[in-house]
Amino acid sequence: MKERTNRILELLTEHNIIEVAQLARALGVSQVTVRKDLDALEQKKIIRREHGYALLSSTDDINGRIAYHYEAKRRIAAEACSLVHDGDTIFIESGSCCAILADLLYTSRRNLTIVTNSAFIADYVRSNAGADSNQTILLGGIYQPESQAMVGPMIRQCVSGFFVTHFFIGTDGYTPRTGFTNCDQMRAQAVRDMAHSADGIIVLTESEKFGRPGVVGLNITQQVRLVITDDALSADSRQELASNHIQVICV
Repeated sequence: MKERTNRILELLTEHNIIEVAQLARALGVSQVTVRKDLDALEQKKIIRREHGYALLSSTDDINGRIAYHYEAKRRIAAEACSLVHDGDTIFIESGSCCAILADLLYTSRRNLTIVTNSAFIADYVRSNAGADSNQTILLGGIYQPESQAMVGPMIRQCVSGFFVTHFFIGTDGYTPRTGFTNCDQMRAQAVRDMAHSADGIIVLTESEKFGRPGVVGLNITQQVRLVITDDALSADSRQELASNHIQVICV
């Protein structure tokens, strides 16, 4: 099913909208099987169903962003998942790679605690197997509807009672001048506030983000110890990250 799901998302990323019958022909399975796959994706709000068609959710919100480069994001998240063990407490901030990581963790780890500022992630993992032994702590703050993230000064107050080894984040861009960036000042500040209670930061992102200038600098480069990305990362970017003592894993 995982391979079919990946292919469905690839086709929807390419076409945005596609008939269920066309998907069945492309995948070589029955329409009943395709509908079951689409039901699972719709339950996670990645796609929508309308009158015999499947549509990709808007790329303006996190549901749509999960589908974009889904397979690369899944590989990145799977590598990150290997760093987390049963019984761990970790921080995860809002982002599409981070949401996929949380989903994988909830299906493969037990007695795990995820502390997050993402209302989307809290909802995304709630129906997964293993949820009875795992728990999600949603930090308080101002709710941003589009990103479904909690932001504002309450984040630092709420997170002050924790200290974790791993803090997983995404990024909207990276250049040598700006470092890692976010597109939103409030979400960038939430990352900084959570970083105060973490031993180190692990960045999960696609290689296309490197060399792309962002709007708001996160100012956390010195705390980043690992970047997990896809294997299209350029040699120049690898060298730049290494110069900042950041380990890189390409998958």
